[in-house]
Amino acid sequence: QVQLVESGGGLVQAGGSLRLSCAASGRTFSAYSMGWFRQTPGKEREFVAGISWISGRTYYADSVKGRFTISRDNAKNSVYLQMNSLKPEDTAVYYCAAVKASDYYNYYDQQARYDYWGQGTQVTVSS
Repeated sequence: QVQLVESGGGLVQAGGSLRLSCAASGRTFSAYSMGWFRQTPGKEREFVAGISWISGRTYYADSVKGRFTISRDNAKNSVYLQMNSLKPEDTAVYYCAAVKASDYYNYYDQQARYDYWGQGTQVTVSS
């Protein structure tokens, strides 16, 4: 069982930066691949970024490539999302998620494959 708690959301002007954190409980955090998703009202949750527990390889949605960076610190049971050059269209509730599997590269962007989810943190980017 893994419990996830996001933090770091808030209100920021366009062009600004935020760093989201996701703290995980459980002794086997390092065995989970982690993802960040986001959702706006009336839309489906969409993939933002992911990081493999085996290879450390990172994955990004095209809309955030070059602006967002996902990282993890297994010693702190945490995963982070550094968001730079924020745009109003980045406004959403951001969720972190965990999945335990060896073939993460096959489905890192599929929310249905993730086993655990946090409660979400709101990010609002003003123009």
